[in-house]
Amino acid sequence: MKAPSFSSVQAAAERLRGVAHRTPVLTSRTLDELVGSSVFLKCENFQRMGAFKFRGAYNRIVQLDAQARARGVVAFSSGNHAQGVALACKLLGIPATIVMPSDAPASKTAATRDLGAEIVTYDRHKSHRAEIAQELCKGGATLVPPFDDPEIVAGAGTAALELLADVPDIDVIVTPVGGGGLLSGTALAAHGINSAIDLHGVEPEAGNDFQQSLERGEIVQTDVPKTIADGLQTTAPGEITFPIVRSHVKSIVTVSDGQLCEAMRFAFERMKIVIEPSGAAALAAVMQRKLPAQGKRIGIVISGGNIDAGRFASLTA
Repeated sequence: MKAPSFSSVQAAAERLRGVAHRTPVLTSRTLDELVGSSVFLKCENFQRMGAFKFRGAYNRIVQLDAQARARGVVAFSSGNHAQGVALACKLLGIPATIVMPSDAPASKTAATRDLGAEIVTYDRHKSHRAEIAQELCKGGATLVPPFDDPEIVAGAGTAALELLADVPDIDVIVTPVGGGGLLSGTALAAHGINSAIDLHGVEPEAGNDFQQSLERGEIVQTDVPKTIADGLQTTAPGEITFPIVRSHVKSIVTVSDGQLCEAMRFAFERMKIVIEPSGAAALAAVMQRKLPAQGKRIGIVISGGNIDAGRFASLTA
C-alpha cells in the first residue's frame, strides 16, 4: 500500500467536503487560566456519528468500485470506527458487517446496528478480531481496518486541516492515540502546513503500547488494557501508523482513568460539552500539564463523544 502523505490528506478533505461536518473549535477562558496557555478544542464529538472516525471510514469506502461495493465491507471496532463504517456504508448503499467485542459499550453497539450494519461479537480476551474479520472477508468483502490503512489515516488528518485553517498560529497539537490513525493523520496534516508545530499523543496509563514502542524503537505488543477509555484499548501500534508517529511526533504521554474523568467533568461543567473517556485523553494531559507547552497556543482534538447517559453520569459524578 502507498504510504499516506499530506497530499492524500488534502484529497481526503475534498472527498469529505459537504459530507462530513466541519466541526467547531471551542475555547474556554477558565481552561486557559488553568493551564497557562491558549487552548483550542477541535470538537469531533460533534462529527457525524459522534467521532472523528467517520472521516477515515468514508474516505476509504467511497473509493471502492461498483463490484467491491456489491460484495460489501467488513470492519472490526469497539465502537466508533464501527459506527463510522456503518454510517458510510448506509450513505453509499453498501452492506456492512462489523466485528465488535462482546463488552463494547451497549450504546455503541446499538448505534452501529441502527445504522444497518450486521454485528458479529467476540471475546476480546480470548479471540483476535482481525482474524475473525479476515475470515469474514473470504467471500470477497473489503476489509476496512480502524487505523492501519493509508486512506483511514488520510481521512483522520482532515480534522487537523480544519483546525489549522480556523486557528493558523497553533504551536502544539495534542490528540488521543490508540492505534495511531488520528495522531499520524494529524502529523501529516500539521507538518504539511507548518513543520514547526509540536505534536503529542496521549494514551491511558494502563495501555501505553505506543509509548513503549517508541522507547524501544520497534512495535511492542501488549495485553488488552483495563481502562475506561474503550476506544484506546489497542494492543500495538499499526505497521503504517508507527513509522509516521516515530518521524513526526515529539512525545507520547499517559493519563490515568481518574484524570480522564476529571477532564470529562470539566468539559461538561465549564464548556457544556459531552465527551467520552477516549475523547478526553488529550484534554486530560493538557489539564495535568504533562506537556512542555505552557504559554503556547495548543490545539486539542476531542476525538469523540459517544457515551450513554448512565455511564457518563457515573464517571463524572
